[in-house]
Amino acid sequence: MNPAAPPTLAAAPAARPVEIALLASVFVVAACGLVYELSAAALSSYLLGDSVLQFSTVIGTYLFAMGIGSWLSRYFERQLPAHFLRIELLVALIGGALPALLFIANAYIPGAFRLLLYSLVLVVGTLVGLEIPLVMRILRRNVRLKDLVSQVLTFDYLGALAVSIAFPLVLVPELGMIRTGLLFGLMNAAVALWALWLFRHELRHVGAHAIACGLSLAALTGAFLLADRITTVAEDKFYQDRIVFSASSPYQRIVVTQGSAGHRLFLNGNLQFAERDEYRYHEALVHPVMAAHGAPKRIAVLGGGDGMAVREILKYPSVESVTLVELDPNMTRLFSEHPTLSTLNGGALKSPKLRIVNTDAFQWLQAEPAETFDVIVVDFPDPTNFAIGKLYTNSFDALLDKRLAASGYAVIQTTSPLVARKSFWTVVQTVESVGLAATPYHAHVPSFGEWGFVIASRRPYRLPIALPEGLRFLSASTLPLLFDFPLDMSRVPADVQRLSNQALVSTYEREWGKVAGH
Repeated sequence: MNPAAPPTLAAAPAARPVEIALLASVFVVAACGLVYELSAAALSSYLLGDSVLQFSTVIGTYLFAMGIGSWLSRYFERQLPAHFLRIELLVALIGGALPALLFIANAYIPGAFRLLLYSLVLVVGTLVGLEIPLVMRILRRNVRLKDLVSQVLTFDYLGALAVSIAFPLVLVPELGMIRTGLLFGLMNAAVALWALWLFRHELRHVGAHAIACGLSLAALTGAFLLADRITTVAEDKFYQDRIVFSASSPYQRIVVTQGSAGHRLFLNGNLQFAERDEYRYHEALVHPVMAAHGAPKRIAVLGGGDGMAVREILKYPSVESVTLVELDPNMTRLFSEHPTLSTLNGGALKSPKLRIVNTDAFQWLQAEPAETFDVIVVDFPDPTNFAIGKLYTNSFDALLDKRLAASGYAVIQTTSPLVARKSFWTVVQTVESVGLAATPYHAHVPSFGEWGFVIASRRPYRLPIALPEGLRFLSASTLPLLFDFPLDMSRVPADVQRLSNQALVSTYEREWGKVAGH
């Protein structure tokens, strides 16, 4: 017998069941590989910002690593089923644990996060790149080359399609990132166990392989059952305060903590408000435009799913209706149903004057019929990525202009004019580029520092002579001070933020990166 010749399947199960089982394994392998790739890209986007850059570099690195794995597969000549089994177990353990490892690294060794991210992507990608060539060489014993390539690629692409749909719509919202990774790690381990049974007549040291499969399945199952604990340990360290609520949606990671600053809301790790001083931010956001209008009736709030801006708006008796446009239904549900959090907004999200629309604000502004509003409050997160950056473009501002009543005002929260000076004035420049008058102002919010806002209108802005009673921060006498910019926050040359370039996102990341020291 020629030792280089591939072993026969004389003692193995019939060829057809082996073929079906391996093709089913291709489907699972493709699905698992894509989950690990999407998990790494999504987590890096959550934690590092700039989703386009993170997805591009992670996916590019992953595909490069798969190419390395495919190239290395030529060196596996004998005992192909054994090599396939071992690779499956390695993919299961490393790929399945990838989200958990990245969460823990971000909390305990944030400086090493990028190194660990790309190291894991390279390792998992290389292993995944080895899988399909080995399966094809095993199948080649019984399947003609023409049929082999078409069948393997068909099942590979079907697995990728299934996961690409399920990952954002079902897996992450229902299981969370850590459990999703571990679930698919278990699926990879199950493929290894299946391969152990299929090729038990060919494998040497079957007992050792069986023990490895059992230990891998046990480790992944234990981690899956403890996923909530792993998440809590990582996030408690990262956020420093006790976590009272956390959830993953198709759009973002929502975390609410409670500590010395009271409740704090984080979206994708970025602070949105702190209970002890959120009144400063929301009073500054809402009242300069509401009071200046005189008697606003129809109000729109874009973003602001926590209901704090709506709470301030409802202090005006002239208000007849408020339309809250919030992309993530988890946000509006949380802040309307959670007893403690709904207290923070005074039950504003249950007001009969309020209509909640859970959709993309850009698309909502484009919709017909074009209802107009006396005041539009724009309360989006900062432009950390291109998905949010589109909401700061001149295209968005032009749509905003169409929805403003002739005497209406819009106000836009606009990052820090002190820390991100050029970013702030880019938003001002962009508002002016569509023909609206831009009136910038700022307020000090201890949790954020010096924070900026921009009023957009068709008519010149005039300071109000009176404000509602019961405010804790603003008064008619101190309001003019918000419109005075000291030299270190005064206007600097800035570009217009356009959909075609989104210069604001890179400017914002560069300016805030200097503060964070990276």
